[in-house]
Amino acid sequence: MKAKELIKKLSLSPSDFERIRQAVKDAEMRTSGEIALAAIPESADYSFRELLAATLLGAVSFALLLPAHARIEALLNRAFWHVPAWAVTLVIGGLPFLLVAVFFLVANVPALDRKVIPAAEKTKAVYGRALRHFVESGVYATEGRTGILIFISYMEREVRVVADTGISKKIAQVEWDGIARTVAEGVKANKAADALCEAVADCGELLAQHFPVSEETPGNELPDGLVVLEAGA
Repeated sequence: MKAKELIKKLSLSPSDFERIRQAVKDAEMRTSGEIALAAIPESADYSFRELLAATLLGAVSFALLLPAHARIEALLNRAFWHVPAWAVTLVIGGLPFLLVAVFFLVANVPALDRKVIPAAEKTKAVYGRALRHFVESGVYATEGRTGILIFISYMEREVRVVADTGISKKIAQVEWDGIARTVAEGVKANKAADALCEAVADCGELLAQHFPVSEETPGNELPDGLVVLEAGA
């Protein structure tokens, strides 16, 4: 899935992006904290799992076809006047191979990927990708270590809120997990923009309680708004 397709899946219009950007700007006016948002189609390349599942499907289909050798031969003889001796072998060996190829090609469908890939692996991938973006986007490098990232990974249906060390010393992770659930429920209900604006407002309120604006507050250190990442980037 490409970034453009993800934007369609999240039902985000240009006005939604502007609304989210303004929500971040408004929230940051009350706090010295910085709020960043990102969304990605999927957090890792799961090709190995997809190929493994396709291979297992091929092996099972081959095992089921072997006992049906006589039936397949009889069916071919009824369908064609002349059947080569190797035709049955071709069917028994070729069908599983075809199944492997077709399954692997369609395995990138998110609904199928969710069934094939273990939940623990998906959770680990999302957490790792969120941390990577946390570093690459500079959220970790704010002056007061008061940056926070709301990270959506669409295929895995997971949302992570990652807070820098300055924040985590004063605000428990359970608070951010509640905000992550708000976003996840909004994405599921096809109201991603509303959920993100609500989450940003909640983040701003929490941050303002512990990190209010002061004369020493630096200027805006991170870009406002939602960044949509390409899978594999």
